[in-house]
Amino acid sequence: MRLRVGCEFLYDAEVATHAVIQVEPQLERGVRALDERWNNEPQIGMSRYVDSYGNVCRRATLSPGASTLRYDALLEVPATSDPESLDAVEVAPCDLPDEALVFTLPSRYCPSQELADDAWSLFGSSPPGWRRVQTICDWVHSEIRFGYFDSSPLATAMDVFKSRAGVCRDFAHLAVTFCRALNIPARYAFGYLPDIGVPVEPEAMDFAGWMEVFLGGAWWTFDPRNDERRIGRAVVARGRDALDVAMISTYGGPKLTSMTVWADEVTA
Repeated sequence: MRLRVGCEFLYDAEVATHAVIQVEPQLERGVRALDERWNNEPQIGMSRYVDSYGNVCRRATLSPGASTLRYDALLEVPATSDPESLDAVEVAPCDLPDEALVFTLPSRYCPSQELADDAWSLFGSSPPGWRRVQTICDWVHSEIRFGYFDSSPLATAMDVFKSRAGVCRDFAHLAVTFCRALNIPARYAFGYLPDIGVPVEPEAMDFAGWMEVFLGGAWWTFDPRNDERRIGRAVVARGRDALDVAMISTYGGPKLTSMTVWADEVTA
């Protein structure tokens, strides 16, 4: 299956402003880039590096005035939905690989120590393993109301738990927090998610946020916002929470005047 994915950001900066950009999909799990390109106006130099979580990042300095950052790619992705393993088991902390341990700890937006009692009360008696994580996703999906105006960039999982409202990143943060409170490694992920095999959302396309959970010796995708296995998901970045994987981090205060995201199946 082929997808056209990409994004465009329009900025207005008073002074030259450095930025770190994460919008390029990870080429893994059967995802291949058949073509990808940047088209920035004015043209700016960009350098590439891979951060400590394995995410591809670009560094660039926006010029004073108006700037356009545009990334576009043609991808080949598996035509199947997110893999699942209903028999995947939880791994005891003493048996976790070293790199998974950090994803059992509290983080800026996922204060698992604050929701530990609630997590054990709600999910402590659930069958451990895949079914427990799915129960967490079912609860978050049913209890949290989705709304673009019901969230704040500073909202933590505790805020979402209290308000019962948020966007996809808030759904993911809350589910990640519950998992960590139960000693299940969980990490935040975001990327492109086309509307394939599901009703097309009336709102404009946006980046999607979900989580990955370590069960049975592997990382598995769970999506508490949509609460179903999806086709065409393309990961851009992973981290402890959204703080680690901002699409664009700027060292200054340029004004974002427009953002457009696309993720569509190419049928011809």
